[in-house]
Amino acid sequence: MTVGTNSSPAATNAAGTPSLGAVPAQYPGGRTGPDAAGPDTADLTGLGIDPDDLPDGLVIADDTGRVICFNSAAARITALAPAQALGARIDRALPLEDLDGRRWWALTDPYGGLATRRGQPERNLLLPGGREVLVSARYVRAHPTGPLRRLVVTLRGTEARRRTERSHAELIATVAHELRSPLTSVKGFTATLLAKWERFTDDQKRLMLETVDADAGRITRLIAELLDISRIDSGRLEVRRQPVDIATAVGRHVQALTANGQAPDRFLVRVSRSLPALWADPDKIDQILGNLLENAVRHGEGTVTIDVSPTSLTNAAGKTEKGTAVTVTDEGPGIPEESMGRVFTRFWRGSKRGGTGLGLYIVKGIVEAHGGTITVGRGPGGGAEFRFILPVGAPAYLAQ
Repeated sequence: MTVGTNSSPAATNAAGTPSLGAVPAQYPGGRTGPDAAGPDTADLTGLGIDPDDLPDGLVIADDTGRVICFNSAAARITALAPAQALGARIDRALPLEDLDGRRWWALTDPYGGLATRRGQPERNLLLPGGREVLVSARYVRAHPTGPLRRLVVTLRGTEARRRTERSHAELIATVAHELRSPLTSVKGFTATLLAKWERFTDDQKRLMLETVDADAGRITRLIAELLDISRIDSGRLEVRRQPVDIATAVGRHVQALTANGQAPDRFLVRVSRSLPALWADPDKIDQILGNLLENAVRHGEGTVTIDVSPTSLTNAAGKTEKGTAVTVTDEGPGIPEESMGRVFTRFWRGSKRGGTGLGLYIVKGIVEAHGGTITVGRGPGGGAEFRFILPVGAPAYLAQ
């Protein structure tokens, strides 16, 4: 195929074919060619940006198909030194193939194809050796249907996308596993009741319906977790602030746990008298407290201590503002030191006592959506200690 023509002897070897040898003298500095004042690389320089500062691989070819820019990210991704690529034809510097083994440059033909094309969307291609890379291209023309003046190619590794795909696959597997048990129960009890309603006593019917109700609640909670994860990942988690009495919220959760069978003397609540007025989303605060307290009861041991106190934190603008800190500590075995860095990731489980492993990931997302922070450590008694800090979040008219 023909990507471009160049009669310069420095660009051909003895056989008359383009070579990936030494960088020709007309490519000073190792990155830009004879049109160094052209807008593609000069614009970056004018903005004070070096091509090597870009996170993605950048390869630029001139109107003849010769590489005039090959940044360090491109060198890392392709395992090809810039000195070997600069001055070479782009189809030699980047011998890309699609997943079916076809030569990508022959398929796309940027220099000889339709003049109305503006580029190529990102796709998975293969480098020599079968290494996969994400490639997109932009065709720069002097006017819409004119000849190609610059070919700009970006390269990205596939590791991040593969991690995302694995995470999605794990999420689907977890959801399927967690849904199977309650749905089987709901289906079994409802089918039994419909088929043999007259054979059961009222107490038996009530027991089965209570089980169905509990399993339906479990499914509802799982769906709510999935929706929260979707909003957190997309940055669309909404926080509807209003005045929140954090001490009352803590007391309400403790009362719910004692009503479900926990001993009242297992909880120690300490609330400072000088708490600032907190503006937050009350439903989201309940999610945070519910998750942390249930984890402390389920996975911890001994007394569960909840401390609520005033504090301060540095906001995104670098300014110090008032905040409220809530610390939940238990006296159990705690979290191993090597696991603390993974506590707030998806699917992390502190023990084999059930759960989806999504709760703490959601808690972290909610706290950060409020502009706060959350940390995990070891408490005074050796157990786990979770501490989250929320800015007071008061509306501007109250701060005036």
